[in-house]
Amino acid sequence: MTLKEQLQSDMKTHMKAGNRTALMTVRNVLGEIETREKSGKTPVELDDAQVVSLLQKEAAKRRDTAGIYLEAGEKERGAAEIAEAEIIEAYLPAPLTAADVEAIVDEAVAELTADGTELTMRQMGAVMKPVTAKVAGRFDGKAVSEIVRSRLA
Repeated sequence: MTLKEQLQSDMKTHMKAGNRTALMTVRNVLGEIETREKSGKTPVELDDAQVVSLLQKEAAKRRDTAGIYLEAGEKERGAAEIAEAEIIEAYLPAPLTAADVEAIVDEAVAELTADGTELTMRQMGAVMKPVTAKVAGRFDGKAVSEIVRSRLA
């Protein structure tokens, strides 16, 4: 089952359970996915990686908005935004730890050096490509880049 299908299934579940907050949140996310799919010259079907990216952005938006509401003293509205962010984050894959990412980077470096290639900063892209594919959406990209730089330096 794809992530999009999971969201659609959960929307029905929330509707039957009468969970208004979760229902509205999932509906909004599905609407955003549909908008993205139809927004080009030709319609496309988003894959799970693209949906995860969209979910991360939506959760971050909710967290930012909650911060603004809380600063303005709107505690109820801030709590509602945080609740929505938590619902969205439940669909995201478990984040990786820095140690996990370092192990993935070390594995990629070992694979490339096994071919007899001496790695320098010029080959950073060659290291980043497989690492990014494995880490995709579960760790900060800038931090991954820093780890790769430290291994190549």
